[in-house]
Formats: sequence, C-alpha cells, structure tokens
Amino acid sequence: MALNISGAIEGSFQLIGGNFATAGEASTQLKLKLTNLGVHEDIIRRAAIATFEAEMNVIIYAAAGRLHYYITQQSIKIRVEDMGPGIEDISLAMQEGYSTAPEWVREMGWGAGMGLPNMKKNSDKFSIDSVVGEGTTVEMVINFS
Repeated sequence: MALNISGAIEGSFQLIGGNFATAGEASTQLKLKLTNLGVHEDIIRRAAIATFEAEMNVIIYAAAGRLHYYITQQSIKIRVEDMGPGIEDISLAMQEGYSTAPEWVREMGWGAGMGLPNMKKNSDKFSIDSVVGEGTTVEMVINFS
C-alpha cells in the first residue's frame, strides 16, 4: 500500500527517563498520525507496539532519549537513541523473558523482558547498537506493503 503523501513526514519526541506519567505518549501520537494518513490498522498496531516498547525501555533504563520517525509512501522508520547504561550482552537482551529491570519497575508491571523481542517481532528491519556507559540506538523499519 502506498500512501498518497508528497515527500516524507518526519518528527520526533523527547523521552525522559523515569517519567512514567508520559509513558505511551509518543506511541499514541504516532498511532494518530498514521491513522490520519490512512495506514492499514495492522501496520499501525505493529508501529504502536514497537514504539511503545522503545519508549518504555528509555523510561525504565535511560536518563533521556529521543524517538524519531520518518514516514514515506512505502514505510515508517523509527529510530530511538538513549543516554542510558548501554547493553552489555545484546544477544542475551534479545531473549524473550530476559530482563535487567529493577524490582520496583517489575512491581509496577513493567520489565518482563519482552521489549526488545517485541520491537524486533513487529519490525520488518531491526537493528540495535549499544555502547556500555554511553547508550543504545535502535532502528526499526515497518513496510506498508
């Protein structure tokens, strides 16, 4: 499905670590934008899940981060960069159920170890780069057809 847009649409959201009150705002706003563009609901769902999981990882683990999206007629690219502790073992972090979330986060119902696996599962292209002590960058592409 190609959208009837000229050029590309892009935007970004600032994410603040520890701010659970704003959790989900970026994914909700992106979902609304995709809905208004006429994107198929299955694609919107995948983008919302991937974006929400990315938001939560920044809020749980990092001091701050930025979520940037880039929408073309063919796809949406989502890039999330954070200023967090980084990930020591990416292959371990990609395993469903593996979590380093603190107990207080788990008590709130988060940190089940599904964030990164859900981001990958809902993306057509997924990459992650992390430097311990500096932060993590996740890039996801979801194709519209």
